Amino acid sequence: MTKAPNEPILIAGARLVDPASEHDAIADVLVKNGRIESVGSNLASDGARKIDASGLVLAPGLVDILVKTGEPGAEQRETLRSAGEAAAAGGVTTLIISPQSDPAIDDPAMVDFIKRRGREHAVVHIVPAGGLTKGLSGEHLAEIGLMRDAGAVLFSNGDKAVGNTAVMRNALLYAKGMKALVSARPIEPYLDANGVMNAGDFAARLGLSGLPAVAERIMVERDVALAEACGTKLLIDQLSTRAALDVVRRAKARGVCVHCSVSVHHLTLNELDVGDYRTFARLTPPLRTEDDRKALIAGIKDGSIDAMVSGHDPRPAEEKRLPFAQSSPGAVGLETLLAGALSLVHNEELGLHDVLRVLTCGPAQLLGLPIGEIKPGNSADLVLFDKDVPWVCDAAKIRSKSKNTPFDGRRMQGRAVMTFVDGCCVFGD
Repeated sequence: MTKAPNEPILIAGARLVDPASEHDAIADVLVKNGRIESVGSNLASDGARKIDASGLVLAPGLVDILVKTGEPGAEQRETLRSAGEAAAAGGVTTLIISPQSDPAIDDPAMVDFIKRRGREHAVVHIVPAGGLTKGLSGEHLAEIGLMRDAGAVLFSNGDKAVGNTAVMRNALLYAKGMKALVSARPIEPYLDANGVMNAGDFAARLGLSGLPAVAERIMVERDVALAEACGTKLLIDQLSTRAALDVVRRAKARGVCVHCSVSVHHLTLNELDVGDYRTFARLTPPLRTEDDRKALIAGIKDGSIDAMVSGHDPRPAEEKRLPFAQSSPGAVGLETLLAGALSLVHNEELGLHDVLRVLTCGPAQLLGLPIGEIKPGNSADLVLFDKDVPWVCDAAKIRSKSKNTPFDGRRMQGRAVMTFVDGCCVFGD
């Protein structure tokens, strides 16, 4: 998609919060030719368009790992264009696209297809992830090396676990030789086969089959053990329980190269938000207990969790307007990621630096991408936001093609005012 012409811009008087440099002060940022020219106080505009950002926060553009769209194969759910528009409205400037599509992104041609489609149709950066196995079947390894050379930045089986331990070990060994990052969703396929929400007393009262927390810990234990034996860099994708986080924390302490992400939904909601069979709150992994939610927040505070993600998984109305057990799991989250994260700040559960670290420099460093930091020479991917403005989330008004957000009707505080990608304003004005 063609963006606006690159004009010089001076963003003046914002509270600049940059976790990578630990900068938090009122500052100006001058942008020229799509890059950050200078950062300081009382900068001369040099003929640049001046934006008065007094009272607003300026931060690096958010980086969201493993975003699902429907393109290719299910464009009625979401396209790269609509995902990009929703991302820009939420202050997200880089999307890592999950290989879970139809066909799967499991060869260099598909990686190149997603890159080209992203350049042509999306207003934000689109970066593909590659499939770990062919067709994401969990049986035969995909061409990790060729996809890496084509531009894939990590390798994943989507939300399908590689159940065969020998295949997972071979994938990790192969990835080590390619210096590639492997992402694994911690789902034990047999224990998780028939559950629809978190196993426990609340699920029993609702008469719904449960997904036990131990299923997550079992797979985290297995994959961490394999990564440790193989010496491979591993990302545990969307971890959701205290027990599994403890496994990661212990592994990091003994030097294993393991990282983890958590979705904003699991940091701000718990199993009780399923309420009266609200299908918008049916997610994968499921919403867990309040104890698990608090443990994940503590994991961000102590640095055990490396990235916060939107968990963006668009599902059209015909997949959600069904009895709870028959509905499809998943929620959109690109447009509400920042506001959901800021609720943790307003509730005094996390500091602003903690929240922005796992949304910007944390995922950028994990992926080895030169983004997520405001410094001269870097691409001007920025979000200017009002952290205090109140609003009510209305699912009907979000920009994603699918409207399945568990935040529907929720009172929010804080949202993006302007989003810049390569120095171009792609949202707000």
